[in-house]
This record gives sequence, structure tokens and C-alpha cells, in this order.
Amino acid sequence: MANTHIRQWKIGDVTVSRIVEVGGFSDDIGMLFAGADANWLRQFTWLAPHFITPEGKMIISFQAFVVRTPTRRVMIDTCIGNDRQTRFPVFSNLKTRFLEDIAAVGCPAESIDTVLCTHLHYDHVGWNTHLVDGRWVPTFPNARYLFARKEWEHTKKLHEEGDIHATHYGDTIEPILAAGLADFVETDHRLCDELWFEPTPGHTMGHVSVRIRSKGEEAVITGDIMHHPVQCTVPDKRANFDEDPDLACRTREDFMRRFEGSRVLVIGSHFADPTAGWIVREGATWRFVPME
Repeated sequence: MANTHIRQWKIGDVTVSRIVEVGGFSDDIGMLFAGADANWLRQFTWLAPHFITPEGKMIISFQAFVVRTPTRRVMIDTCIGNDRQTRFPVFSNLKTRFLEDIAAVGCPAESIDTVLCTHLHYDHVGWNTHLVDGRWVPTFPNARYLFARKEWEHTKKLHEEGDIHATHYGDTIEPILAAGLADFVETDHRLCDELWFEPTPGHTMGHVSVRIRSKGEEAVITGDIMHHPVQCTVPDKRANFDEDPDLACRTREDFMRRFEGSRVLVIGSHFADPTAGWIVREGATWRFVPME
């Protein structure tokens, strides 16, 4: 496809379409790891050219995934959203072609039957709703929105306490509840034969990854167990974005051991293009090998 915001993978009878809202975003690695700098990041030479700039900044993307099975049309996470005020000016008042892009892959908003949120941070729930005549209304009116109950309860509590990490709750979650479109599920919920949740806690308490299996082929959409591929090599390094850094480290290490050397396609929710690849063992640790 000519639209570089879209990349697709086939897993048996399942098609995964990547929809990039903000792509190729570069920032200092110190945003992810306290005390880390460009010289530290540049030692991992395999990150070039996709995941690191020549100046030694990490490259990440903000993106979502449309998954088509033989029977379902599923939106996995919903990015930041247009017209929003966030804590970060660079991600405020966005005007993107997100809705046009999902329509371009044959899944306009009205056709989506399920929205799966890996967790409820602002950059994974933004298009849950959109602004219409000054009101936030569900973007996917014919879908059931599946939230892990543990994740929702925790985020709701943060919202009630006025926590800065839940300021988006009122316009991305509450309108879904008010419309009666939310279903609360367990962190191992199976949606259909081809799609299910797997609990991957640490980044948030109810965080899940999404597994895909069809005709003997497999993939996993990571969610935020990792934000950048360097975390494959240093899974035990505490990250600034994780609610429980030690638990998140254990989750990442378990993920590496489970998928190293396998043909399970790893689709990194924040990994820059080409986004998908495989986990391979390298000495005492691991690295990510992108699908070119």
C-alpha cells in the first residue's frame, strides 16, 4: 500500500493491519531509562537503522492494529486521538487520518465489532471516543469494548483520586460506560478461536498482550511490556513508564524466554517501522530481529 502508515501481516486466515498515528518519534533514551544516554544506547549496534537515530535517540511509534479474522473485525488499542488535550503538548490537538486509514484497510469504524485495550493509558484509548458537536461519543458504535476488569478498576480508582495518569478517563472511558458498550473481562479472556488475551502485568496491573493463532501460524501484539526493542536485550532494566518496574522486568524476561527462537511473530506496539519480527538469543540475553 502506498500509505506508509499502514503495514499488514498475514497469520494464517488472520490479517493484522498496523495503523500509525504518530510515527518515527525520536526522544532521549533517558525518557525510558533513568540515567541512560545516547552513548549507552549506541552500544547496541543492531538497533540501527530502524530504532535509533544517528545522534543516539530512540525511535518509537504510536500506533494501533486492526485485526480481521474469518468472523471478526477487531481494533486493538486506539492510540491518542484527535482534538485532545494531553499532558504533553506534542501529543495535544492532533489532526490525523486515523479513521481514514482504518477504512482504507476495509474496516471503517462502523464495521468494528470489538475493541480490545491492552491497558488504559491515554495513548492506547484515545480513539475509543471522538468529538462530535462538543461531546465525546464512541468512535466504534457497533463494537463491544473489552477492558480487563483489574485494569479498569485500578484506572477508575486513579481517576477518583485525581491522579495525573488518569486525567483522560472522563472522555475516553466514561462515555463508553454511559453508552453501555463496555464488557469487563479477565486477563486471559479468549475472544474467538484465533484471538485471546495473555496477562503481562507490570507496566500496569491489568496489562495484557494479545495472542493470535491461525492455521499453525502465530503472533503476539505486545502492548507496553516493551516500548523500544532495546528492552529485548536489557529486559531486567527498570523502565520509567512502568507502574511496578520489578514485576515488569520479570514479565519481559519471561516473554523473552517463551518466544526466543520461535516462529511467533512479535509485533511491538510502540516499535517503529518495520514493527514486527522475532526474538532471538544472543549470548546471555536476546535481541529483536525485524522482518524487513
